[in-house]
Amino acid sequence: MTHRHLPTLILIGALISGCQSFSSKEQAAKEDVLDSETLTVAAGDEGLKEAVESGSESQQQEAIKATRTKLDDAIEPSMKEAAENAREKLDTPADGVAESEANPEPKTPPDPDLWVRLRAGFKLDHDVDERRITSQLNWYKRHPRYIDRVAERGSRYLFHILNEAEKRNLPTELVLLPVVESAFDPFAYSHGRAAGLWQFIPSTGKYFGLTQSWWHDERRDVIAATDAAFNYLERLANRFDGDYMLALAAYNSGGGTVSSAMRKNRKRNQPTDFWSLDLPRETRHYAPKLIALARIFADPEKYGIELPPLKDEPYFEVVDTGSQLDLAQAAKLANVDIDEIYLLNPSFNRWATSPDGPHRLLIPKENAETFRTALAEIAPSERVSWHSYEVSSGDTLGSIALRYGTTPSVIQQVNKLNSHIIRIGQRLMIPSASQDADTYSLSASERLSRKQDNAGKRAGGKRVDYTVRSGDTFWDIAREHKIGVRELASWNGMAPGDPLMPGQDLVIYSKSPQAAKMASPPVTTSRGDGMVRKVGYRVRKGDSLSRIASRFAVNVSDIASWNNLNTSRYLQPGQSLVLYVDIRNSP
Repeated sequence: MTHRHLPTLILIGALISGCQSFSSKEQAAKEDVLDSETLTVAAGDEGLKEAVESGSESQQQEAIKATRTKLDDAIEPSMKEAAENAREKLDTPADGVAESEANPEPKTPPDPDLWVRLRAGFKLDHDVDERRITSQLNWYKRHPRYIDRVAERGSRYLFHILNEAEKRNLPTELVLLPVVESAFDPFAYSHGRAAGLWQFIPSTGKYFGLTQSWWHDERRDVIAATDAAFNYLERLANRFDGDYMLALAAYNSGGGTVSSAMRKNRKRNQPTDFWSLDLPRETRHYAPKLIALARIFADPEKYGIELPPLKDEPYFEVVDTGSQLDLAQAAKLANVDIDEIYLLNPSFNRWATSPDGPHRLLIPKENAETFRTALAEIAPSERVSWHSYEVSSGDTLGSIALRYGTTPSVIQQVNKLNSHIIRIGQRLMIPSASQDADTYSLSASERLSRKQDNAGKRAGGKRVDYTVRSGDTFWDIAREHKIGVRELASWNGMAPGDPLMPGQDLVIYSKSPQAAKMASPPVTTSRGDGMVRKVGYRVRKGDSLSRIASRFAVNVSDIASWNNLNTSRYLQPGQSLVLYVDIRNSP
């Protein structure tokens, strides 16, 4: 889902607001998502298609990595290179799926298996004689490995999704929609800021109650996102009098787009069914992909395809954790690899579950009871590790949170602080990861860090560590450094439409001749015999730039440059500044 046609009013608002972010709740309230004209381009399907079109197995693996670079260009500070280890596991059959290459001898699938249940709920018309369907079918017949891959990837999630569709009496063809949207990659993230199996953009996710925070993005939550997707599809179907082909078109391009196309046909006295409408190109091919897949899963032998057998039983169980839990600790308690925890719980961005919930984890069925028993026996203090930290000069809750991979609000909460004010010498308890960062290879910071390292090798140019200032936009920064906006966003795990926030750190591989001079001082670096450190400072009553410069042994012009200040204007008490000081000369 990479390209968006925003409604005119929202587009104007976005241009006016610059780097300011929209309030997603306000946007959802103002724009009924059912009337949206947003076009979404499926993130995972085309990428996997490119991969399986490659010749040898090694070529396929290289193609998969290349296409994942496209998929993850905009991932919310997280998903990319460090995901490869776990994604290899995603492409490995889960328990209950037999890989045909591993055992060439034919095996009789269990009867009934999950595919039998899936077919029993098919309700859409598969017999439409349409070249758009035929084109997709011909591709799948030439590339049976594609079907193997998506079946293997989906094996962790299909039982749950099918159960939910049956509970609602939905056409079970919709169970295959994540194939079209994400190729069953739970970490897929598009240039259009869509995430997860069902590829929700932020505003639509908010509209359907999918929370998005530093810790957790429910658009990637298997249970919550599936529920939201089916809610969305049901509402769209009701809007179009139960026509799920029109609902699918609206899921892709917005209900407003479909309604507009229907009105045009009515004025011309033309039919208003899906096949007769003049819709965006992506949408015209979106529903036919699903119908083509449904035909194959309904009768794979007819198309020369053998589905890997999949047991008709749950792959995971939902276990109540009660409170925040370190994901490495969860893996240990469940006796599973931590990558398996992330694959079943892809919504968690960090090293632990969110302190605000949901307090649950999906655990492989055969390990669920082991996990429950072990979890009940550990002390509350062992759920997450704690670090005792003594506040030093220049510290802020923000800088401390950044150092320990948490948020200021979490530090406030656990230390019962009524404000952001902290004192030198004060002791704070900080929740922190129990293992080295590499252990959490699917966490946001690890993925982004490795993504940036690899991007640097490909991009060339000089690395610039840049701190966003008030008024900055991707376009302005990219122009200054002679690079593309999409490149800049990609290097920082973002989409070009994501908001920039003052104080945010960006990595830039600048091609400007002045790149060396543009680089912001790093957080911690040596300078001669001293040590330069980035610190936060809150302006006090009576402060001036010269007084602060004198106190920290820096230049007034440097303070102004670091904080994009006009030196002729007065500082305001409470104003936050970023300083780069030699700690040997500072107070």
